[in-house]
Amino acid sequence: MPATESIAAGPTGRVVVVTGAARGIGRAIAERFVADGDRVATIYRGGDLPKGVEAYVADITDTAAVDAAFTAIEKDMGPVEVLVASAGVTKDQLLMRMSDEEFESVVDVNLTGTFRCVRRASKGMIRARKGRIVLIGSIVGLFGGAGQVNYASSKAALVGMARSISRELGSRGITANVVAPGYVETDMTSALSDDVRKFYLKNIPAGRFASPDEVASVVSFVASDAAGYVTGAVIPVDGGLGMGH
Repeated sequence: MPATESIAAGPTGRVVVVTGAARGIGRAIAERFVADGDRVATIYRGGDLPKGVEAYVADITDTAAVDAAFTAIEKDMGPVEVLVASAGVTKDQLLMRMSDEEFESVVDVNLTGTFRCVRRASKGMIRARKGRIVLIGSIVGLFGGAGQVNYASSKAALVGMARSISRELGSRGITANVVAPGYVETDMTSALSDDVRKFYLKNIPAGRFASPDEVASVVSFVASDAAGYVTGAVIPVDGGLGMGH
C-alpha cells in the first residue's frame, strides 16, 4: 500500500512513475506531472515527497522489490503509462583510486536499477500498445568528467538502452528517450567547490546553471502525446555546455 494519502484526483490523468522523486530533479519532475493533472507514484528509498505523489518504498537494486512496487502501483492506481527513471547516485573518485565497489555500486543504481524499472514498466505498456519511457541521463555521460568514470559510464549507457528500446518497442506505440541535464541547481551541485562552479559557469554559454523546473518542462514534453514521433533521442538541457556531444 502507498505510504501517502490517496490522490484526490481519482481516475483522471495518466499513471506516471518517477523514481527518485524525493529530491532534486526527480522531485521537480514529479511536481510537474502532478501539476499537469497526472496521477504520480514514486519508487524511492525514503524522504519527504511533494504533495500528490504516492510513495512506494523499494530499492531499485533489488529486482524482487522493484517487481513488488510496480505490482502494488498497478493494483492501487492502474497500468503505468509513463516511466521517468530519475534515481541516481554519485561516488566520485579519480580513476587510479576508484575501487570496484565505487564503480559497481554507481552502475547498479544508475544503469542496472534503471533497467529493472524499465523492464517491469514495459510489460503493461506492451499490453496497452502505448507508453513513454524517459531516462534521466547527464551531460557528463556525453561530455565526460574527471573523477567520474563510474557516473559517466552509467549515464552514457542509458543512450544505448533508450535506442535499443526504441527499436524493439517502437512499433507498439512506446517511445524511449534520454533527457540529459547539464549543471542544475540541486543539493548535488551545491556541494561543488567555488572553483569548479566558476569553471563551468565560464564554459556554459547560457552563463548559469539550470533550475530543476527547466529539466522537468522538457521531460513533460517528451512524455506527452505531442512527442509521439520522438524516440531514441538525447535531449540536452545544459545551457549549451555540451554542444557537439
